Amino acid sequence: MGENGDGKNDLYNNQVFDLSIDVLPHGGSNCFDDDGRLKRTGTVWTASAHIITAVIGSGVLSLAWAIAQLGWIAGPAVMFLFSFVTYYTSTLLADCYRSDDPVNGKRNYTYMDAVRSNLGGVKVKICGWVQYLNLFGVAIGYTIASSISMIAIKRSNCFHASGGKNPCHINSNPYMIAFGVAEIIFSQIPDFDQLWWLSIVAAVMSFTYSTIGLGLGIARVAETGKIRGSLTGISVGTVTQTQKIWRSFQALGDIAFAYSYSLILIEIQDTIRAPPSESKTMNKATFLSIGVTTLFYMLCGCMGYAAFGDLSPGNLLTGFGFYNPFWLLDIANAAIVIHLVAAYQVFCQPLFAFIEKIAAEKFPDSEVITKDIKIPIPGFHPYNLNLFRLVWRTLFVIITTLISMLVPFFNDILGLLGALGFWPLTVYFPVEMYISQKKIPKGSTRWLCLQILSIACLIITIAAAAGSIAGVMLDLKSYTPFSTGY
Repeated sequence: MGENGDGKNDLYNNQVFDLSIDVLPHGGSNCFDDDGRLKRTGTVWTASAHIITAVIGSGVLSLAWAIAQLGWIAGPAVMFLFSFVTYYTSTLLADCYRSDDPVNGKRNYTYMDAVRSNLGGVKVKICGWVQYLNLFGVAIGYTIASSISMIAIKRSNCFHASGGKNPCHINSNPYMIAFGVAEIIFSQIPDFDQLWWLSIVAAVMSFTYSTIGLGLGIARVAETGKIRGSLTGISVGTVTQTQKIWRSFQALGDIAFAYSYSLILIEIQDTIRAPPSESKTMNKATFLSIGVTTLFYMLCGCMGYAAFGDLSPGNLLTGFGFYNPFWLLDIANAAIVIHLVAAYQVFCQPLFAFIEKIAAEKFPDSEVITKDIKIPIPGFHPYNLNLFRLVWRTLFVIITTLISMLVPFFNDILGLLGALGFWPLTVYFPVEMYISQKKIPKGSTRWLCLQILSIACLIITIAAAAGSIAGVMLDLKSYTPFSTGY
């Protein structure tokens, strides 16, 4: 992706052409694309890997809890509904990658660029704040989630060794620091383009732990011989009427945000080679990824609910819904950690690129920002070390790790950030840009249908945000900074 990396490519784009390069029919060349940047190499498969890495987070393991709040009818129905909404709005957004013409139009390298080209004005700033605040929040949420999985491995082995007699209380801080150290190393990968191998590893890991969660759910149902759960979800009595309402709102939010990856869709699309047009390839990748994701979500969520009913834990593999076989749980939790290491990078690269681009524009003559130091690596291409990238990305990881240790119930706050980001980024901006680009007349049937979709998703977002705020209030009652253990 051209904006990522050292940021100086933008300043020197005009110098990359040489008259001896063969120009190809679609406006590029053998080495460069039509915008003068190095040829993009992404395919349906690399784009699908990026999407699956971003979408199938460890959130898949909380879907049994979400279905338990809604029941056998509403749970799967809501899941299908949101998979359709995400797929539809993603195709609208993919059409905004190029302005005016889907094949030869001007490229928009980031989500903000697409909003600037199609809508302009104050909406660009709103989009930027919502998108980058969400990316920052995701980084913190993933740090916490990975520490929970690492602790689950330690506790599972501790329970096994003590025969269940030791309560095995463990502090989460060392595990968050370990995750932070790993991210400092991986954050030095300069470009989104160069993350493809990490995304493929992460996609394999997400299938690993999802399949283990599914298999353990099936085994539990086979062992007990009955399918638990009810048509309307957790019963009043197990929880109060008010709790039932708040939990249902939270479940709606959990499912809606479990599909959300729009905030990095344009950045993923900017890694795809052409021809065929980037939007065609992206739509194929979206269809494939959302299809695979929905299948896994349905299987894991429904089998988890069938196994535990009203008692479904918030996380199937760390909430100790299962104790044995402990070695299989260890493999699953290790797979979650590996997946989260990669997913952190997939979400943070657009934020890294944004700050580095601003720095390069503000200080074009600063060697600290624009100059690369070539470090030879035996058997590989030399690594381009950029001092600004090294310092800024390291500081970013340190800050997110510290906040994770300070506010370990951030998953509820992440639910709130997700709620605030879901409607504008997944629904509102794609719909408004599509209306603007296709010049759909105000008041027409198509215009009305798109507005109804947008308003319905706004109502769900408000309800989910309310549920998350209630969860945060509850957490604050028993909160002590830097002292969270499990």
